[in-house]
Amino acid sequence: MKLLEDKIKENGEIIGNDTVKVDMFLNHQIDVGLLNEIGKEFKRLFSDKNINKIVTIEASGIGIACVTAQYFNVPVVFAKKGIHRNVGNDIYSGEVYSFTKGVTQQIGISKKYLTADDRILIIDDFLANGGAVKGLIHLAEQAGAVIEGVGIVVEKGFQDGGKELRKMGYDIKSLAIIKSIDDGIITFG
Repeated sequence: MKLLEDKIKENGEIIGNDTVKVDMFLNHQIDVGLLNEIGKEFKRLFSDKNINKIVTIEASGIGIACVTAQYFNVPVVFAKKGIHRNVGNDIYSGEVYSFTKGVTQQIGISKKYLTADDRILIIDDFLANGGAVKGLIHLAEQAGAVIEGVGIVVEKGFQDGGKELRKMGYDIKSLAIIKSIDDGIITFG
């Protein structure tokens, strides 16, 4: 998605050779116009799928999932991080390792909101090693839900997450794939 790649080149902050911060338009401060175009693109890419629910993980995926959901006219369910007393004990749960934070966290979705009747699209902002997506897949498997696809805004193609998930048979569509970050220059591929 050229619009997204241009935005990353213009506003992304490069840290070393493996990190690009896009928090000024994607996941801390949000460019709603850009998110709207991202939602339209995910609808176009997955329009042949029978999706009745979008699933993401808090917090960065929620805005993207919500904008995307309006084009599918379906609800969004997000996995909560940590233990929440108000969710109760009737949850699907698992653990997720965050590349960005360098920690493993417990995640969960109430069994009321994810069932075997669901045909889901997983949405996330970044794909590096695949921890968040794998965690959401684990929750979907517990529910017996069908995973129709995975929509990623930015994939780090030089890390293994996307390759592993594709080998597992998941339909991964990434809007921008960073092939490399070298001496402050991002190459898409």
